[in-house]
Amino acid sequence: MKFGIDRLLADPDLRKPLEGRRVGLLAHPASVTEDLTHTLDALIAAGVDVTAAFGPQHGLRGDKQDNMVESPDFDDPVHHVPVFSLYGEVRRPTGQSMQTFDVLLIDLQDLGCRIYTFITTLLYMLEAAAEHGKEVWVLDRPNPAGRPVEGLTLRPGWESFVGAGPMPMRHGLTLGEMGLWFVDHFDLDVAYRIVEMEGWKPEAAPGFGWPPQRVWVNPSPNAPNVSMARDYAGTVMLEGTTLSEGRGTTRPLELFGAPDIDARAVMAEMRGMAPDWLKGCTLRDCWFEPTFHKHVGMLCSGVHIHAEGPGYDHAAFRPWRLQSLAFKAIRRLYPDYELWRDFPYEYAFGKLPIDVINGGPALREWVDDGAATPGDLDALTAPDERAWEDIRRSHLRY
Repeated sequence: MKFGIDRLLADPDLRKPLEGRRVGLLAHPASVTEDLTHTLDALIAAGVDVTAAFGPQHGLRGDKQDNMVESPDFDDPVHHVPVFSLYGEVRRPTGQSMQTFDVLLIDLQDLGCRIYTFITTLLYMLEAAAEHGKEVWVLDRPNPAGRPVEGLTLRPGWESFVGAGPMPMRHGLTLGEMGLWFVDHFDLDVAYRIVEMEGWKPEAAPGFGWPPQRVWVNPSPNAPNVSMARDYAGTVMLEGTTLSEGRGTTRPLELFGAPDIDARAVMAEMRGMAPDWLKGCTLRDCWFEPTFHKHVGMLCSGVHIHAEGPGYDHAAFRPWRLQSLAFKAIRRLYPDYELWRDFPYEYAFGKLPIDVINGGPALREWVDDGAATPGDLDALTAPDERAWEDIRRSHLRY
């Protein structure tokens, strides 16, 4: 199969509209061709006049290991083009940076989750392009989490850098398809084009979204493999809690734990409450000691969510419900546990991070309500999921 960048490079007719025009590139470390050449290098080698580059969260080079660490602007030392940070002094591109190109190519590997900030950066670039009369092309890439939809829809007033619009946590779109929805939903007057993939089969085993013949390159430092991408729509909620999400270990965002919980007891409580929510993966109790971030240097009792191997069932796996159930189990076992963190998560002041992450307080309120059952959360969530499947249908391209 071919990703968007591979098709663009292989077909002179696709590149022809770029001739005589200044081209900007929004990219990160996973922006690579089939032979792992970075897109910036490959475009320039193909004769494309790249006059500027942009980097999202974690930077064009992906060098910012921890979360919420800003990147500076810099000049590319090889090609001597300016590189503008969209996660530094600004989140939206400045008018000055928008004057450095005529057409913007966006080649970002996404994870298929509302909270992953690359899709918000896509929206901001589309809005800026509409304002400044620029053209935007998305060089499409797979959604490694595939087509399944899960989670509550972001509620009005809860928009943020991790919540670009009213979609569920796991949206099931590629970045190119998401751009189509943004243009439609926000009624953007922008010249928009997708360079589609060739041969992507999101329902096909064993990848179920990620083609196994393609090498995985971390799109952000703590996205090390496909299993993490599958888990992420659930485990990202850990960023709003006092539990470690495994930052500072070699399997971040695939596990959770803390020094003061009993992982085996948590797993047993989860099985007792909603065994169906644990299907599609293998849970394994484990021990870990983070080298940085939460509980640094402390031995944590944890649960590893293995969305891989013979125990993985793509259709059955529901990571958002699974992680929600873990919070509920901890609340039942330890009623006074200080579970929710309170700090300005992704610059959203005055709101609890868990609510910002979920696009509203409903998930937290369900966890904290001792009388609420898994069926209650299903009753809240299932209508949102069905509605999104209807909304997104006209934007699917594969």
